[in-house]
Amino acid sequence: ALADLAHRTLKSDFRHIDTSETRIILVEGMDRVLPPFDPELSAEARRALEKLGVEIRTRTLVTKIDGEEVTFLHENQNETIHANTVLWAAGVRASKMGKVLAERTGAELDRAGRVMVEADLSLPNHPDIFVVGDLAHYAHQGDRPLPGVAPVAMQQGQYVAKLITSRIKNQAIGSFRYKPSGSLAIIGRNEAVVDFGWMKLKGFPAWLLWLFVHVYYLIEFDNKLVVMTQWTWNYLTRNQGVRLITQAKDGKNQAKTAPAET
Repeated sequence: ALADLAHRTLKSDFRHIDTSETRIILVEGMDRVLPPFDPELSAEARRALEKLGVEIRTRTLVTKIDGEEVTFLHENQNETIHANTVLWAAGVRASKMGKVLAERTGAELDRAGRVMVEADLSLPNHPDIFVVGDLAHYAHQGDRPLPGVAPVAMQQGQYVAKLITSRIKNQAIGSFRYKPSGSLAIIGRNEAVVDFGWMKLKGFPAWLLWLFVHVYYLIEFDNKLVVMTQWTWNYLTRNQGVRLITQAKDGKNQAKTAPAET
């Protein structure tokens, strides 16, 4: 978490900067953080973030960003704060391949550039072309399109492979149906929330489970061992990389951090 990094990890790395005074503001347009999660887990996530020193503003929309200021709209009132660093986490645009497919097949795109697909993940009027993962806009299950996350992409890939095999054998299968495997979100050091539907966890147990799940899905045992070793070292030492002390133009020492290996 940025708050943990600024308030703890980097606190002693600079002579002329007190990173513990860093102000971090989380702006959320919905009425709570982590809206897809159970309200109880959302409340736990908010508590953990506030404990780290994060200011949380819900029901707030960002209306303007420039190089020095951010303007919010909350309850029909505008507020502007100075901010030299802004992290935008409201989604990403899809690959440019979506536009190529749309131009050559006549398929429609959504606002994010994702391709509208049929119930079997094929393109309209092109049953032999399939789009899966975060490039696919699948709106045939529920009132919202499926999110562009790894579990969805994995199940879609497995379905298309099964569909192609079935067609070769002149067999038919039903439409794609996503089976939610649960949601996990890490909040900070020793803090996370997990929602499997039948089981909900928060705090340290959820954090351990989050680590286990991410290591489990890594390929090759060597990769798992390396990641576990690095994570254990970083956890015990709060070390995020190698610090290099360099001489700035004004003669003051500055600490720089080389990116940690992942």
